[in-house]
Amino acid sequence: MTDSLFQPIQLGKLTLNNRIVMPPMTRSRASQPGNTANQMMAKYYAQRASAGLIVAEGTQISAMGQGYAWTPGIYTTEQVQGWKLVTDAVHNNGGTIFAQLWHVGRVTHPDNIGGQQPISSSPLKAENVKVFIDNGSQEPGFVDVVEPREMTKADIELVIGQYRQAALNAIESGFDGIELHAANGYLINQFIDSEANNRTDEYGGSIDNRLRFMGEVVAAMTDAIGADRVGVRLAPFTSLNGTVDATPEQTYTAAAALLNSLNVVYIHIAEVDWDDAPETPKAFKADVRQAYQGVLIYAGRYDSDKGAKAIDDGVTDMIGFGRPFVANPDLPSRIEHGFPLAPHDPNTLFGGAEAGLTDYPEYSPS
Repeated sequence: MTDSLFQPIQLGKLTLNNRIVMPPMTRSRASQPGNTANQMMAKYYAQRASAGLIVAEGTQISAMGQGYAWTPGIYTTEQVQGWKLVTDAVHNNGGTIFAQLWHVGRVTHPDNIGGQQPISSSPLKAENVKVFIDNGSQEPGFVDVVEPREMTKADIELVIGQYRQAALNAIESGFDGIELHAANGYLINQFIDSEANNRTDEYGGSIDNRLRFMGEVVAAMTDAIGADRVGVRLAPFTSLNGTVDATPEQTYTAAAALLNSLNVVYIHIAEVDWDDAPETPKAFKADVRQAYQGVLIYAGRYDSDKGAKAIDDGVTDMIGFGRPFVANPDLPSRIEHGFPLAPHDPNTLFGGAEAGLTDYPEYSPS
């Protein structure tokens, strides 16, 4: 029974039609030059507007924040205009859409950031991590990341300001809110996780210190656009892009408590989702639920039944279904009616054009 997925829910001032979230998924289709959202992307998101909430793909807050070729930005006038195409299309189809704001920190290569050295919490290279660069063809060229430089206090202040401005730009672009990407090994996560941060100032060492940068970024954004329009994505147990925390349960329960004190509208937890990954500990989920009073979203290896049960059990309020949304633009309808799900083509996930983006049909009985 999946009824609980189809109950409305209040998210700040917004009333969402269902509990199904389309989480952020990088598709690398932004127009070049300029990394600008475009009509093709607008069509893609509009096709999926029946989700209770869409969180658009990771969108860099500055030129230095870009990790991969062809991902969209939200720091130029042209980029703001490009995103307006997307938000208008989604709203015209009755949908709700948040922007995911990211800075990749060390998970990049000088070729993607104008030849500069990447920045991070500490001068620690992400081991065994590759990113793709534009090598002059439609095929991404994968290269190893490089050692970053440690951010100075001035760098930290600058980036906090860039996050704040990006939040304002997102609202100007017509987004209903923003999600701070604090997961999956990117910049915020490089401060949070103990093994990626060896700073000795107030941004390193203790859990509270390692959470400080995230807290300051969130405070700047909520001040700019209101806490009811700011969500945060966390990935407590993943080691994606080389970030590992020594005590993830303690660190991320503290993160949930901090975000509760900042009144963010939701926390979006990315669970480990590779095939033989361990389950997120039940005790941790209970601790997060106790520490944080807002809307909780979990995404990972959920099917509709498992997602509905998590809502029924009070573990979460909404469920993100990532890969299924790629090939099933009408995913909520398919779940509701028990229609089969189409598989996606992994070869068309990143880069290219309409193929593998907007050409997946809605379900029709054959």
